[in-house]
Amino acid sequence: MPVAAMFAFIQTALLLVGWMFGNIFAGLAGKVAHVIGFLLLLYVGGSMLVEGIRGDSEVRNLSGLKNVIIGGVATSIDALAVGAAQSMAGVEWTGLVPLLVSVAAVTALSVVAGLFGGSVVGRKAGRWAEIAGGIVLVCIGVGVLF
Repeated sequence: MPVAAMFAFIQTALLLVGWMFGNIFAGLAGKVAHVIGFLLLLYVGGSMLVEGIRGDSEVRNLSGLKNVIIGGVATSIDALAVGAAQSMAGVEWTGLVPLLVSVAAVTALSVVAGLFGGSVVGRKAGRWAEIAGGIVLVCIGVGVLF
């Protein structure tokens, strides 16, 4: 599943970048990460909400590279802060590797489960599932601000 691999890559990469920049990046990441997460989740959730309300019957290509990258970054901003926290806590490379591997594996499995589960729910609930999903993402985005 290329989508799962992309999400796993983005999540793991942001964790690694946060760890590499550590103390330098932690202050900046803490200040802007919540705003970036909010804006990305607002964009993705708002798009789902609008499309669900319009009731477009066309099949959407949610696996387009742009959508996958936006979704991956939106759901992985916190990994940047976790990586910075690991660096500030003095975690060495050898201690970080198991975390990187587990984050990649759990993210990939979660995305696969979400894609299959979303497909089942989408067939049964249709546009109402898209509307509900959009509302949930917007609410999560608002929660990220506080």
